[in-house]
Amino acid sequence: MKLTLETLAASGGFVSRQAVEETIQWTHEGEDFEATVYVLPLSYATAKSDIVANQLQTDPLAARIAHCIVDEEGKPVFTVDDITGEADPERGPLSNSLTHELLRVIGKVSKLGKRPASLPTKTKSGTSSSSTASAGAPSKKRKSASATPSSSAG
Repeated sequence: MKLTLETLAASGGFVSRQAVEETIQWTHEGEDFEATVYVLPLSYATAKSDIVANQLQTDPLAARIAHCIVDEEGKPVFTVDDITGEADPERGPLSNSLTHELLRVIGKVSKLGKRPASLPTKTKSGTSSSSTASAGAPSKKRKSASATPSSSAG
């Protein structure tokens, strides 16, 4: 396939800015909760958000959640500070269970970890990438560098 706007459009190279409605469930202090969330799939905009978070030395997971979890109109529900607890120290950060659930649903909407059935999984040689038949012996571990100074002086 030649890389053109047309071939990319036909093969899923672009992501819609349309949020996907999902139901999430989490537990906090022994109580179960359920909510409807709207999730933007990962895209160029997410990659840019990830880079900006890195440059600003903010939390990359919080930036990912803040970017992808939106309301029905596509506006962010959270700020990074809402997620980390810095917006309101009395309220605190998102719970562990809710954080994992939001990241799970972002991955689900973005189809992370799944390969389309139509894509071949063969390597250039035609063998399966999971084949161990031609694998050589495991390499030996490197010895760690000594923490003591060298006895030879220069």
